[in-house]
Amino acid sequence: MENKEIIAYISVGIIILLLIFSTFGMLNFNRAKANTNGDSVNMPEECKVPQGQDIEAWKEHLGHHENTKYCLEYYK
Repeated sequence: MENKEIIAYISVGIIILLLIFSTFGMLNFNRAKANTNGDSVNMPEECKVPQGQDIEAWKEHLGHHENTKYCLEYYK
């Protein structure tokens, strides 16, 4: 095997690894974004930020009520 072939295989491998890692990074970024803006699919309806409501004010509101404090876990 020539040096050029080895370099080509290594380059292709690096590109594939970069594509895989960037895909997983984007998935994690989207998941984190969903957890900070209150749009998570798995979030109970009473925990979601009402339309037009400021997220920080909503989190403060949730924290004042015993029955909705668990909702704050969705905003980490």
